[in-house]
Amino acid sequence: MSQTGQSAKSIIQQLTELLTGGNAHVTLEDATNMSFENVSKKPDNLPYSIWQLVEHIRISQWDILEFSRDPKYQSPEWPTGYWPKEEAPADEKEWKNTLEQIKKDREEFVELLNAPGADLYTPFPHGSGQNLLREALLIADHTSYHLGQIIIVRRLLNDWK
Repeated sequence: MSQTGQSAKSIIQQLTELLTGGNAHVTLEDATNMSFENVSKKPDNLPYSIWQLVEHIRISQWDILEFSRDPKYQSPEWPTGYWPKEEAPADEKEWKNTLEQIKKDREEFVELLNAPGADLYTPFPHGSGQNLLREALLIADHTSYHLGQIIIVRRLLNDWK
C-alpha cells in the first residue's frame, strides 16, 4: 500500500474511533445510560431537557449523513428544524428508538468513510466546500459538545455517577 493509501486508512481508522469510541469524552451510550424518569426534566434556568439534547444530536447527525451521501438532499430549516418541539419523548420506546437511530446513522456514516474509493478531501459537488473529513469532524465535535451538556444536566438532576 502506498504512503498516501496508508495515511488515508489511518485517518479513516482514527475518525471511526472518534465517532464510535468517544476518545477523550464519554460515549453517547454512557451519557444516556440513565433513569428514564429524568430524560424530560429541565433543571432550573436551563432551556432544554436531556431528551431535547439527544433528539437534537439525532436530527443533526442525520442531516450531516444525508447531506454527505445525497446531493439532492435539502436540510431542515435552521434552527427550528434541528430541535424537537416536545420536551419529552412520548414514551420509553421512543427514547430507545432515538438512541438506536443515532447509533444506526453513526454506523452508516462510518460506512461512508470506509466505502471503496471514499475521498476525504475533495469538496462535495453540492454545498459550499464541505468534504467527508469535515463532516466526520463536525459530527464528532457537535456530539461531544452536547454530551458535555447532557452530563451537566444529569449532575444537576443527581443522576450521574
